[in-house]
Amino acid sequence: MSEHDSDLSALVAGLKCAAVVDAMGRVHQHRAHILSLVSPTPHRPLFGPAVTVAYLPYRDDFSEANALGFGGWFYRAVGDTPTGRVLVLSSGGYPDTSHGGGTKMSRLNNHGLAGVLTDGRLRDFDELANYSFATWCAGEATRWGGDTVAPCAANIPVEVGGVCVTPGDYVYADQAGAVIIPAPSVHDVLTEAHRVNDADKDALTTIRDEDPASLHTGARHSAEH
Repeated sequence: MSEHDSDLSALVAGLKCAAVVDAMGRVHQHRAHILSLVSPTPHRPLFGPAVTVAYLPYRDDFSEANALGFGGWFYRAVGDTPTGRVLVLSSGGYPDTSHGGGTKMSRLNNHGLAGVLTDGRLRDFDELANYSFATWCAGEATRWGGDTVAPCAANIPVEVGGVCVTPGDYVYADQAGAVIIPAPSVHDVLTEAHRVNDADKDALTTIRDEDPASLHTGARHSAEH
């Protein structure tokens, strides 16, 4: 992990997805949040820069895609600097199909990736839970999906859960969901997320000390006018 990524990991500590999503809304205007993800280790958050593998519906005449398989596209995606990266897999239009399992994903453990994020399903949650990386996906699958979807390209922009993910974007995921942060603004977004947290703490104090009678009176006065 580079010194830059170490600094960002320290900055993201203590943050939750909701605060980062709120901060993204202050810095950018596009959708950046992904909902309804699950994990075999739900208390393990995920953070790091994205590398991507795009999936498409399987075709037996896509010779290069079929010959390379997951392993070939994985190594094309991670290149020479896999440590700390987040492997992002698009669902290819089949969110309920397996995009890999404990055997294929062992490569992430072997090469020190931070984790995997996909809006497709993954198999072998028990195995994935024993690896050092974090896993976030649409759910657990049972049936192999290689005859339904296939990897077809590495390190191109992909769509995941309605969000555009480009290589180098930063991924944060926890039990609430995930958020994709453009690399040039990641420091500003995480700093703003801490401001969101501070504002929420101030709001808790204000709400605790508020006068219910004055709020009720104010609401009635507004209604009458």
